[in-house]
Amino acid sequence: MPHSLKEETGSGKAEMEEYEYKKYNELKKGVLKVKVSRSSYKCPFCPRGKEKDYLYKGLLQHASAIVNSNNSSIREKARHSALKKFMNKYLMEKDQAEIATKSESLEVYDKGQDMFFVYPWVGIVANIKTEQKDGRYVGESGSKLKEEFKNKGFDPLKVQPLWNRGGHSGFAIVEFKTDWAGFKNAITFDKNFEVNHHGKKDFHAAKNLGDNLYGWIARDDDYYSKGLIGDHLRRYGDLKTVSGIEAEDRRKTSSLVTNLTHTLEIKNMALKEMESKYVETSNYHSKVMVQIDEANKTRNEDIRKMQQIAHDYFEKMLLDHEKVKLQIEAQKKKLEMDEMQLQHREAQNETERQKLQRDKIMNERANLEQKKADENMLRLAEDQKKETERMRRKIIELEKTLDAKQALELEIEQKRGTYQVMKHLGEEDLEIKKKMDAILQEIKDKEEEKEQMEELNQALIVKELKTNDELQDARKELINSMREGTTRAIIGVKRMGELESKPFQSAARSKFSLEEADEKAMELCSLWEENLRDSGWHPFKIIVDKEGNCKEIVDLEDEKLKNLKNECGEEVVKAVIDALSELNTYNPSGRYTVPELWNFRENRKATMKEAIIHLLKQWKGNKRKRC
Repeated sequence: MPHSLKEETGSGKAEMEEYEYKKYNELKKGVLKVKVSRSSYKCPFCPRGKEKDYLYKGLLQHASAIVNSNNSSIREKARHSALKKFMNKYLMEKDQAEIATKSESLEVYDKGQDMFFVYPWVGIVANIKTEQKDGRYVGESGSKLKEEFKNKGFDPLKVQPLWNRGGHSGFAIVEFKTDWAGFKNAITFDKNFEVNHHGKKDFHAAKNLGDNLYGWIARDDDYYSKGLIGDHLRRYGDLKTVSGIEAEDRRKTSSLVTNLTHTLEIKNMALKEMESKYVETSNYHSKVMVQIDEANKTRNEDIRKMQQIAHDYFEKMLLDHEKVKLQIEAQKKKLEMDEMQLQHREAQNETERQKLQRDKIMNERANLEQKKADENMLRLAEDQKKETERMRRKIIELEKTLDAKQALELEIEQKRGTYQVMKHLGEEDLEIKKKMDAILQEIKDKEEEKEQMEELNQALIVKELKTNDELQDARKELINSMREGTTRAIIGVKRMGELESKPFQSAARSKFSLEEADEKAMELCSLWEENLRDSGWHPFKIIVDKEGNCKEIVDLEDEKLKNLKNECGEEVVKAVIDALSELNTYNPSGRYTVPELWNFRENRKATMKEAIIHLLKQWKGNKRKRC
């Protein structure tokens, strides 16, 4: 049902739906005629004075305009809505298999139309099991992997292992068909590994890869990467977006339509030339007949001969005319086929327009979901801000309670001192005895008040501990929500004890070629990450500062650190010392990295208040962008 009809309420809505259904059945049964000829159509609902012939696309646009018009009656909209449904179901040419495959492929990967992929479509397989034989590494053949992926439904054209100087590198390139079916298989290949947690991110994040295969579709970051994979992709492929390939297909289609139009014009010119020749031939035949009549008066024998010659000539011309007629009929059929193909192209363009409309609706839904997520983030930030303020008030209340408790204890001690003094003054004096009893009663009252104060103090301490736990939970939640942030943000999450890789890359590039530098840097960085996790290595020493406080610092005379400095330089040693110091501060026993809220501008631990303010600014910025 059109949207305008669905907005009707009450019994009128049901009546219009029934009316639309009635007209749809009349069209389906042939009671109302739509198709006039092979390429022309008419609207059976428009008045006779307005009745005209349409092409398929023109009639479909006419029906859509009536349905969406604000000036049309409800019954008029219902009739044209039925016409639109009938045309879409029974008159529209079916999509070709290639177009269906393309739509299915884009449904598999609906988002990211402007992302760059390596074209022809290729996938990357990592962590292929290898073993060393005769000084070189060998692994599974490409044909075996191809058969395995084919059984899973990915239909690869070829699986090509990558080799380096040491032999099999543990990586392979999976080639797919260059059409939309190949794109669908490549995306399915990527999603299959991602769903099983063996995708690209999992490969780079895993500490222990084990025997599992990892795979993903090749994108721009793989294309520009250094090493075997990047070199291979740049040598045999190019970077293209899905929308770019679609535009290229449309350009090819437009070129084909232009060529067909040009061919049609040439055929029309040839037809006109044939018609002209036919007229000339007819005129010539008339002249011959006149000459025969004039000659018949003088020479009957010659006339008979001329008549026979003319008859033979006429028969020949008829045969030629029949041939020309057959050629014209063949050209007419070919032009009709060309017309049908053009109409089919128009139907394809309409399908593309509908798909773009669906994509627009999906994008609007995604924006709505993002808005809800932003509101949840704002609510979390406000809750944490309120919780922080509540904890601050509890702390002030606890301090006041402690001050009151201390004042009460002081008052009790003063009363006791007064009591002891009066006790020594004389027990026989009745007046003094009454004062002593009164002081003793005050001491008892104050002690009861002190006990109540103790209970209140304990309750506040328990509440403070609970509030502190909640605050720590909130800090953990903030860390989890900000893990995906970039390091360019002022407030973000820093992994304390993580080893910086850039100094290792700089050191490697000064010693090795560009091809080997990244690989050597990765090996050296991995080695020192293992050293950092080794609890048996403790390169620290204790010093005493001027105030007499003991402090544990990194021992620069440690043998490993001295060797590293001689081999790679001070920048690499500084990166190792920074990571060691952070591990010793945040996790000295476990020796693994710990996430922490961090103020990157001031290079220090961030407070909860700073993190909440940062989240609020981000939310407001995103809100302004959407508006």
